Amino acid sequence: MPTAEDILNREIVRVNLHLPAFRPTLSKLLAEEEPRVKLRDGSWHYFRRSELEYLNSLLDENEVELLKVPIVLEISTVHRGYFRVRGRVEVKVIDKVLESYDPLDEQAERLYHRYLLPRVRRVLPTTTTYAFIAE
Repeated sequence: MPTAEDILNREIVRVNLHLPAFRPTLSKLLAEEEPRVKLRDGSWHYFRRSELEYLNSLLDENEVELLKVPIVLEISTVHRGYFRVRGRVEVKVIDKVLESYDPLDEQAERLYHRYLLPRVRRVLPTTTTYAFIAE
């Protein structure tokens, strides 16, 4: 008989089927004629070229090779009222979108207040996605 934890983990997997099976780099997507990524459920997600170019304008030349798209905004059971972004370049992008970037305080992971989610999604609707995490 499955435990409550097993059931919860299966449900988390189900609600995360919208996530990409593989996250390509920004430079790879910019080189494609029709930038898209295959999702875990087998469907395709298409990126707006204008968003990809906006991301390109926020980054240094070498960072374009490092940024994985879409940027994952993690909603966790542990950090209520916050969302998490992982990756130094990914955090830099979100900080710049939120106009809070400090080059002296670059981090590989950061928590943001959840009320900032609509602001991020308004600017980057096709290049960000949610992931639901049970910790």
